[in-house]
Amino acid sequence: MSRLHLHLLSDSTGETLENIAKAALAQFDGVEVIRHFWPMVRSETHLDRILDEVAANPGLVLFTLVNPDIRQKLERRCRRLGLPVVPALDAVTDALSNMLGQEAKARPGRQHVLDAAYYARVEAIQFTIAHDDGQNWENWEAADILLAGVSRSSKTPTSIYLANRGYKTANIPIVIESPPPSALFTLRHPLVVGLTTNVDRLIAVRRNRLLSLNQAPETDYVNDDKVKAELAFARRMFADNGWPVIDVTRRSIEESAAAIINLFNTREMAQAQAKDQGVVADEA
Repeated sequence: MSRLHLHLLSDSTGETLENIAKAALAQFDGVEVIRHFWPMVRSETHLDRILDEVAANPGLVLFTLVNPDIRQKLERRCRRLGLPVVPALDAVTDALSNMLGQEAKARPGRQHVLDAAYYARVEAIQFTIAHDDGQNWENWEAADILLAGVSRSSKTPTSIYLANRGYKTANIPIVIESPPPSALFTLRHPLVVGLTTNVDRLIAVRRNRLLSLNQAPETDYVNDDKVKAELAFARRMFADNGWPVIDVTRRSIEESAAAIINLFNTREMAQAQAKDQGVVADEA
């Protein structure tokens, strides 16, 4: 197994850099990575202390630093140490600068500024928590997205992930014995998405849930015929209402959310185009 010291230097929280490194490392097998995480690097004094650690544990250096003096000092020292040093966002920033015809603002942590988008994301999270598992259904019309699915089909974690992306998300469990509120079938603003999954996987997830709660492992909740009937009932409801469906069987939460966001954006674009065509028709 290969061993790699990976130094991540950021002048902000370092969240962006960590995600870039994680995505890149996922392409390699059999590597033991020792991460050295250095956030909030905003002075040369701080950098000097970090460079001593880099010299003691040589490896790959990734950074997102906007201060030119600190950047240059890091790059010079790494060259002297013979270490590769990579500015993780430079290629994207340069491309945007060329396309937009303006220089990038060299401000650390600019993406974390408490702007309107930040507060909208906080509001989305609060909304989503308050509308989990069918709660407060009277306010569903205010949601951006509503997820429907049988128990343990990843509705809640997917909702929370979407909320962190700024989407007000409600969810409702589909239960044969307890029909959902009639309001579900008259919603106009939210995108309603059905979540479904493979029978065997659903039973396994449910059985693990029962064991974690020290409950009897053999109930109708994990009965093969009952679970098949539940899934069939949910799929029939999705089809009858023309709701798009996401199969979460082999998808991570992130992948499911990405598919849902794509559906949402496609619908928003179609609605905007229809509105524009309506305006043109009125003017004609």
